Amino acid sequence: MSSEVKGGFLARNAALLCQDSQFRLYLDRRRAAKFNLDIPDGTHTEEDAREFILQACGIQSRAQLDHSPQAATVYRQIRYHYQRWQDRQSRRDPLSR
Repeated sequence: MSSEVKGGFLARNAALLCQDSQFRLYLDRRRAAKFNLDIPDGTHTEEDAREFILQACGIQSRAQLDHSPQAATVYRQIRYHYQRWQDRQSRRDPLSR
């Protein structure tokens, strides 16, 4: 029997989020603003997005999101900030959606 942690809803959700090109654009813009850098759009890859989530949540695997309340809370905050960013983008350019 394996002791490997199995991912559930949050792990699958995080995997889909990392595949989302708009989330990766959000990471580009977030990093540029936070560190006052000139980062071209499209810089963050799926792997970069995965690493960002793992590091921010303090976990080794997305599967741990479904088993660590602290990691789940941080992940939900990431989603919340991303969704707010999306809302602001759509208000700035309603035709972009």
